[in-house]
Amino acid sequence: MQGKDGEDNQDEKQFESKKPNLSRDDEIDGEIVESDVELDNSDVVTPDNDPPQKMGDPSTEVTEENQEAAQVSKSKAMEAISEGKLDEAIDYLTEAIMLNPKSAILYANRASIFVKLKKPNAAIRDAGAALKINPDSARGYKARGMARAMLGLWEEAARDLHVASTLDFDEEIGVMLKKVEPNAKKIEEHRRKYLRLRKEKVQRKIELERKRRQPKSQDAEAASLLKDGEIIGIHSASELKTKLNAASKTSRLSIIYFTATWCGPCRYVSPVYTSLAGKYPKVVFLKADIDDARDAAAEYNVSSVPCFFFMKNGKEIDKVVGADKNLLEKKIAQHAG
Repeated sequence: MQGKDGEDNQDEKQFESKKPNLSRDDEIDGEIVESDVELDNSDVVTPDNDPPQKMGDPSTEVTEENQEAAQVSKSKAMEAISEGKLDEAIDYLTEAIMLNPKSAILYANRASIFVKLKKPNAAIRDAGAALKINPDSARGYKARGMARAMLGLWEEAARDLHVASTLDFDEEIGVMLKKVEPNAKKIEEHRRKYLRLRKEKVQRKIELERKRRQPKSQDAEAASLLKDGEIIGIHSASELKTKLNAASKTSRLSIIYFTATWCGPCRYVSPVYTSLAGKYPKVVFLKADIDDARDAAAEYNVSSVPCFFFMKNGKEIDKVVGADKNLLEKKIAQHAG
């Protein structure tokens, strides 16, 4: 969609909002609210809303006769400019453009007059036409840069004026750059500041998300060490500690069943313990032979078997000694809830 100046209507929106030339992301980003940039807008004008000026057809074949006639109209325009008759000069240059629409200088000259008339959108259209014909038109860049400055498009104006200065520097370009560059630099510094703040905010979000996911990851890792509905054999105190830590991370009740191969009551209660593991899949059922896991048995001061320790969050909360299967299940139901 074309704007009033014949280019991207983003320029128009930026002027109308009287904000610096920043993207939509620069306005409000979550908790980051950008402050206004203090710019010197004393030379900014209201955009011209006149209907687009007549533009020639560059595909038209230009005869020598038309070229000569265009030159005559151009001369009349220059004379009118010297007399301060700018509107009359526009008319003569329009005649010249219609006769020779392939001349970049004609468009550039008319653009410079529109600048004097404070009609920046018209100037931008003509400058764009001149640059399309001749990408190295210093007058085209100069006129467009000055027009964009009138619209408060400081960064675009600075770019155009710098190109014009490189192609064909004159004093007027230097004066304009002294007005335009301070505003353009303020906008660039403003953009960099909030780009840095947004990057920092993104990094903070990433770090918070990483920390948020870390416990879940640890929980998943801990859960992988446990076997729902099955008996987990323990062979050492360190292995027991690992399983109990995993149970704590997942907030599960753990039962340590100390047994021995030579224990008759143990042979009686072991099948019951196995069936209870299937009945209470979210309870961690651990089983340690005191002759195999001597250090674990010593740590819990096991003096007789069978013996059941009920553990939650790393602490002993209950204990059953003996092969009383009814008491065992009662305690499991009590603490599992």
